[in-house]
Amino acid sequence: MKLGGIKSVENAHDDSVWAVTWVPATANRPPLLLTGSLDETVRLWRSDDLLLDRTNTGHCLGVASVAAHPLGSLAASSSLDSFVRVFDVDSNATVATLEAPPSEVWQMRFDPKGSILAVAGGGSASVKLWDTSTWELVATLSIPRPEGPKPTDKSGSKKFVLSVAWSPDGKRLACGSMDGTISVFDVPRGKFLHHLEGHFMAVRSLVYSPYDPRVLFTASDDGNIHMYDAEGKALVGTMSGHASWVLCVDVSPDGAAIASGSSDRSVRLWDLSMRASVQTMSNHTDQVWGVAFRPPGGSDARGARLASVSDDKTISLYDYS
Repeated sequence: MKLGGIKSVENAHDDSVWAVTWVPATANRPPLLLTGSLDETVRLWRSDDLLLDRTNTGHCLGVASVAAHPLGSLAASSSLDSFVRVFDVDSNATVATLEAPPSEVWQMRFDPKGSILAVAGGGSASVKLWDTSTWELVATLSIPRPEGPKPTDKSGSKKFVLSVAWSPDGKRLACGSMDGTISVFDVPRGKFLHHLEGHFMAVRSLVYSPYDPRVLFTASDDGNIHMYDAEGKALVGTMSGHASWVLCVDVSPDGAAIASGSSDRSVRLWDLSMRASVQTMSNHTDQVWGVAFRPPGGSDARGARLASVSDDKTISLYDYS
């Protein structure tokens, strides 16, 4: 397995690019790349040549996260302005605007069926679930306070929730917190199940294996990527190699590899059969905030793609084979 550089777009935004995801293909168009930036805009790019398709405005502070509906029709952007904007991908019409208190809107993910949008709730120590047919708040999954708070914990006993991930069957939701804790919920029952321990700094990104609803990959500021059995509460592997914070992680569509981005300015490809880094891409000149594999499907028969975004304002596109 390897990555091959296809194209980089410098100054893709006017400021740091913090968020990236793929919008799945529809019957009428191929997949698109969706990026969000500190410049307050969301941009859509053609998937094979990275030509700019359009720029969406509507936020008054930087865009922290972007998410795409699995059918490719809708997407969402969350911002430091505490709003989530849901929009029609093809017309850019605003479908819904979701408001939260300050610092309670971070990473977002649609569930595999597209019926729920999960929003990491930051300082609320919770994940908010929004029904995508009505755009009503249907559940708040709260992280329980730890038993017997440590006197050394100056931040209080609340968790600051940064990241969210759905299991491929949509039954589990995992979230990562600033203190390194990962919390796992049973979504149909609205029940907290357990914490996953092992990281000791912020978990800014996590993703489930597309083939095994038990396997969860997590990226942390402690410099490590962890592989958990999220049901058995077991840490089954640690992958180290980045020289600094690991800011993002994604798993390949074939489930054989993961990619990660770091504040060491590199993108790494990891072979899961060896649990080792097999390639390092060093084309970014600043922190890499997002990596995203293009999902399979649609009429686009070309090979797998990986995109990465960075504080250097650049988007890079790689072939994965």
